[in-house]
Amino acid sequence: MRRALPLCGLLGSGAAGRPPRLSAFGGRRGGPAAAVGSGGKLNVLPSFGFLFDIDGVLVRGKTPIPAAKTAFQKLVNSQGQFLVPVVFVTNAGDCLRQKKADQLSHVLGVPVSQDQVMMSHSPLRMFKRYHPKCVLVSGQGPLLDIAQDLGFSQPVTIEMLREKYPLLDVVDHDRAPGILYPSAVELPKIEAVVLFGEPVRWETNLQLIIDVLLTSGYPGNPYHHENYPHIPVLACNMDLMWVAEAQSPRFGHGTFMVCLENIYKKITGKDLKYEALMGKPSELTYQYADYLIRAQAAERQWKQPIRTLYAVGDNLMTDVYGANLYNRYLEEKNSRKGSKTWIQAKVAGGRRSEALSQDDEIDNSWENELASSAATHCRSVLVCTGVYNPHTEVSLDTKESRTEMVFHGHRDFRFDPGLVEPDHVVPDVNAAVDLIFQLENFTPN
Repeated sequence: MRRALPLCGLLGSGAAGRPPRLSAFGGRRGGPAAAVGSGGKLNVLPSFGFLFDIDGVLVRGKTPIPAAKTAFQKLVNSQGQFLVPVVFVTNAGDCLRQKKADQLSHVLGVPVSQDQVMMSHSPLRMFKRYHPKCVLVSGQGPLLDIAQDLGFSQPVTIEMLREKYPLLDVVDHDRAPGILYPSAVELPKIEAVVLFGEPVRWETNLQLIIDVLLTSGYPGNPYHHENYPHIPVLACNMDLMWVAEAQSPRFGHGTFMVCLENIYKKITGKDLKYEALMGKPSELTYQYADYLIRAQAAERQWKQPIRTLYAVGDNLMTDVYGANLYNRYLEEKNSRKGSKTWIQAKVAGGRRSEALSQDDEIDNSWENELASSAATHCRSVLVCTGVYNPHTEVSLDTKESRTEMVFHGHRDFRFDPGLVEPDHVVPDVNAAVDLIFQLENFTPN
């Protein structure tokens, strides 16, 4: 069983009964770190990678966390090249990857490429079945640009829907239509709903999404409650709360989803169902992040397999839960090597999983990419600069105290107290990097 230290003043803890795999690393100016393998032979190939959360780990809102820049100076060589594969895994979904990469480059003082950035919606690239369909997208930021960048050819926004059906949005009386004019907008049937993140006008988004679901994609029509199951819903980012500059966490997209789910059930008496749930803590998100780590290693021609992933985050219910869930998946996968491997998307969290084959949502080429992971472990490292606060959270010392925690995860993910137990607890991201270097016997340049 993992043993997490409740005090962030301590560096970290190992997994009791499971000593960490160690490899002796030494630095070399201008190139990757050197390592002494088990046979005593010198090699220059990293065998581990980092998955960094952003909000609460590297920044709070737009304010950088001081430890972040110090940490990342240890992760690059004198030419600014990363010494080990690094992917930034965020549940944010309000911008394109390049914009987030530019922001990170500015904050961290190291060059970050868009290929190192994974937004909550990034796995939608694999859902090619939906790309040619007309999909309603909800969230913030340049939604059409984001959807098209992911491969969707017919995205429709809530604003486009309002323009076509002005009588649907009347909660805000000041925005309710006065004189009605024929709309010049022509929209095809909506065949799926994609939730990128929390929107600005919740009442408008909740109303129009419900309209689309209860009319099977024709929101101008009367409701038909017999249309069940409803058209597919794909959701990104299940965070109930997230940390910005305020002293207390703020509502996240998970809170919006709670509203949508309860409104739908109140009206119909039936559960809202998701075709897929993406973003941490879903296994699919970590599978895709694992793929990005391998792609980086391949680009740098590091041929040694990446065996261990270190997921550094600030949220027990997303970062820690997700990393531990993926670690469980890896252990199960590696224990049944030789059998046919199916890629598991956490469509219904802890209650059930759906195997996605070439005939389902994820096409065969992506299934093969995800299944080719050589990783054997995903270790969770919890920092104390974000959502997690060791002074206000329930102590992680005992199984009883973890069982008493209020579960902030999504409705479709069964609460397992063992999955919110981090492998290591550290004060900040700089301490996390130091700890991981120590575990891997890695000496940076």
